[in-house]
Formats: sequence, C-alpha cells, structure tokens
Amino acid sequence: MSAGDRDHIKIFAGRASQALAQRMCDHLNLPLGDGHTELFPDGELLVKVNEDVRGRDCFVVQSTSDPVNANLMELLIYIDCLRRASVKRITAVIPYFGYARQDRKDEGRTPITAKLVANLITAAGADRVLCVDLHAAQIQGFFDIPVDHLSAATLFCEHFEAMRGEFGDLVIVSPDVGNVKVANMFASMLDADLAIIDKRRESGMKVASRNLIGDVKGRNVLMVDDMISTAGTVCEAARLVMEKGAARVISSATHPVLVGLAMQRLNDAPIEKVVVSDTIPNGDRFKPIEHKLEVLTIAGLLGDAVHRIHHDMSVSALFRSGGESKR
Repeated sequence: MSAGDRDHIKIFAGRASQALAQRMCDHLNLPLGDGHTELFPDGELLVKVNEDVRGRDCFVVQSTSDPVNANLMELLIYIDCLRRASVKRITAVIPYFGYARQDRKDEGRTPITAKLVANLITAAGADRVLCVDLHAAQIQGFFDIPVDHLSAATLFCEHFEAMRGEFGDLVIVSPDVGNVKVANMFASMLDADLAIIDKRRESGMKVASRNLIGDVKGRNVLMVDDMISTAGTVCEAARLVMEKGAARVISSATHPVLVGLAMQRLNDAPIEKVVVSDTIPNGDRFKPIEHKLEVLTIAGLLGDAVHRIHHDMSVSALFRSGGESKR
C-alpha cells in the first residue's frame, strides 16, 4: 500500500488473532495497529489503543474461538473503544465466527444465538463484518450491516492442485450431505469424482456415519468440510471409506476447532493428513497431531479483502475466486 494508505488504514488484533493479523499486515506492507488488551484480576477486560485513529478506516481481527465468550467480549470492547475514538469506519474481521451452529430453532425453547451475536456486534458499533466460511451462510442476513463472506476453497484447491500428481486416482468425499455443494466444487477443480456420506447424528457428541454414495475402492480420498470440531464426523467417515476399500484418506477443513476428544480421535483414525487454515490460532494444543497437521494461512485472502474494502472496490471477485459457500 502507498504511504497515504498506511496513514489512513489501521489493522488491530485481539488476543485470539495476533499472529494472523500480523501476517495480514505483512501481506499489505502495513504495521500492525498499536493496541493491547489488559486483564483485570476480577476477569474484566480493558482495551487500549495507543495511537491516533480519528477519521481512520479501522479493522479489528478477532476469531471468536475458544474461549468463545472471552474472545467475543474482547471484540465488542475493541469495537466500542474505536467508535469512541472517532474513527471513520470499523470493520470486524472475524475469521472464525463462534455460535454459528446455533443459527435456528430446531426444537422448542432454544435461542438463535448466532442472531444475538450479530446484534451485539452491530450494537457495539461495527460498520461492516468480514468473515470466512460461515457454518451457515444465512447468518449474513442476521446482520443489519454489510457482511463480506469469503470462502477458503480456492486456497485449499490451489494447495491440492500442486499435489495432484501424487494423489493419482482421487475421489472427493463430503462427510455429510450439507457440504455437497463445496465438495462438488472441489471435485470439478481437481478433476476428481465425488462421493457422499449419509451421516446420522445420534447425539451432540456422537455421530454415526452409515451409508456411502459413490465408489472409493482402491482410490485416494480427500474429505472436505468447513470445520473439524470434536472430529467425530470426519473420523467416522474415514473409517467408513477405509472399510469400503479406500487406499488413503486426507482430510481438510477451514476451521480447526478441535475440542473435546478431537486430538485422540484424529490420532487413532485412519487419516494420513489433516489440512486446515489459521482462522483459529494453532498453538501447543495441536502438538498431539502435529505429525498429521498442515496449516495454510488465510492471511492473503483476508488482506486482499481488507484492501478492497478500504478502497471501496468490489469484493465479489474474491467471492468468485473463492468458490462456493457451504449452504
């Protein structure tokens, strides 16, 4: 960016996305905004911006991953801090949007928490939102401010295209029917066949994959999804395709939530490699599966989107190059 841009645009980072925000700034040749978060002994948060931001275009990068409530609260306080500092515009950059799975009432007397979170972000003072691979694309409509919804599909497709020769006879597997649209796009881009797993969830913690639609016998399998949470779905799916004669299994997902028994399950599952992005910070907690894990950075895609938003350029070109949304 030009010197004028560097003076006018500011990118700040919450504690959950410091490394990713720094990579975005490196991509844009910008310094990371000077701000920090303090934690009081009673658990309250104080966000302090240490430079002049009046009249500037500000972006706050913060994934609302575990600890979800603390990270969400920090994002809200950061937005409020900037709003009271008289910035020109605030964009909440949320690489991983927590509470996205609570997007509808599927039984009586339950909340739609994704809508509540959208209301909170808007009320705090955000002017627009930038996010990646929402678990449910309709969450864009929960906001009363503009939402730019990016897909990491192109990032992953480019990575796997570079490996296409070693994959040989490849089949893309969707671990559930809700992800078929994205899996089909991967199959088209990688010139591969498509297979679908009919997943039946027995409970919130237990998933049983029962039926496979398609042929995987003797073939290399690439499973694609938007997130791996407890890893129940992907590990059960991996066992199913191996039982059906698959030669090897590689799994990919944008968001490595990886909670509960996820590490143990991925270690025990017949999965050769797990490819994820850095929408959620990867630290020491990933060590149990570091021999299987490969992390791609989403910083370039987010940085390009920030550049386009700042210059009032169309972001739809990134949508087109970023592939399909889940649903």
